[in-house]
Amino acid sequence: MGFTCGLVGLPNVGKSTIFNALTQAGAESANYAFTTIEPNNGMVAVPDARLDMIDKLVPAEKTIRTTLQFVDIAGLVKGASKGEGLGNKFLGHIREVDAIAHVVRCFEDDNIPHVSNKVDPLSDIEVINTELMIADMESLERRSFKLAKIAKSGNKEAIFEMGVIEQLLKILNAGQPARTLKTHTEEEARFFKSLTLITAKPVLYVCNIADPSESENQHVKVVRKHSAEEGAGVVALVGKL
Repeated sequence: MGFTCGLVGLPNVGKSTIFNALTQAGAESANYAFTTIEPNNGMVAVPDARLDMIDKLVPAEKTIRTTLQFVDIAGLVKGASKGEGLGNKFLGHIREVDAIAHVVRCFEDDNIPHVSNKVDPLSDIEVINTELMIADMESLERRSFKLAKIAKSGNKEAIFEMGVIEQLLKILNAGQPARTLKTHTEEEARFFKSLTLITAKPVLYVCNIADPSESENQHVKVVRKHSAEEGAGVVALVGKL
């Protein structure tokens, strides 16, 4: 079964360039915001040494590898959860992926404008994460409003679901992603998964650098520290624009 990973980030941080480097898909990338409007899709076969060995020992007419689908999603701006920029489209597309690769600009270049006019990875990450958490909170609040009427009648399932939602809202209001929720029973885990929250998805921070020698520059170190605190992964790739 294939796996879908969405590339997200602020406009003009190099998502499409990273996408092309990973997939060789040839998506348009340019030095201006919102180059990508509709998401670009690219498939990549996942290397598997075990499958290579099996194929060598027992040759087959056709070897079918697991694939990873990358989706290059339009840039997100502050206020996206309220419809700013391409926010509504962005949020709709990101809900459909299995995991998130959050591209963060970690290079300096006066010739490539930044939407905030400064290179500040932590600020960029905060903008994206805040919008995703707000979208999740609004989704949960709508769900909670519907459940409240049922729970008043003593419905045990509604009361249980309200309890999980209250825990999630508390976590999100504290500025933490939904994936930090600790489920203790299979029922909790099943309901949590059914909510399909954006911040419940696993995240990998992709530091977009200008040159391999900058893989541990000051910006990358800041992202590594943040990712460790958040429990996310991080990798530095040469992309730029």
